[in-house]
Amino acid sequence: MCSRNILTVGLAAVLILGPGELWAGDTIERSERTHGYGLGRPATDQEVHEWNIDVAPTGEGLPPGRGTVTEGATLFAIRCAGCHGATGEEGPMDRLVGGAGTLSGQKPIKTIGSYWPYATTLYDYVHRAMPFSAPQSLSPDEVYSVVAWLLYRNGIIAEDFVLDARSLPGVVMPNRRGFVPDPRPDVPKP
Repeated sequence: MCSRNILTVGLAAVLILGPGELWAGDTIERSERTHGYGLGRPATDQEVHEWNIDVAPTGEGLPPGRGTVTEGATLFAIRCAGCHGATGEEGPMDRLVGGAGTLSGQKPIKTIGSYWPYATTLYDYVHRAMPFSAPQSLSPDEVYSVVAWLLYRNGIIAEDFVLDARSLPGVVMPNRRGFVPDPRPDVPKP
């Protein structure tokens, strides 16, 4: 029987018998199941904590650590310049620096300095997704440093600024007010 026919027969059994009926012969009692299909288990608090790595615009979720522009310049050259260019403007991947004042023009340049509304979002993204070849491989200190260098290159912070969980949420991005607020009633208003 080809795999397409097996899938069709399996789907038909679920539709006709329901998800619980397919497991009638297994050793797990139906009352013990916590999921409709009898698969998986609830995540432990520790597992949820390990996956909870996002950072909110308010800075909630930022880890302890610190970084400087000088440290970030060195790290960027080693870990980031291959994709974003030596100054963050060349590519071949997304341009990270420049673009100030271009958003209302015919050819807007969306960079960290021209488009992003929150500096904490930059930390969140770099921490979770960069470098592309090894996401989540940078320590919190390294992420703070790379973010400091990028903010400095975009003219947002001074060269001697020290970035940490306390100072990063206070960084005001140039396009902070450039987005339409979410009108849904369940979304907190700024």
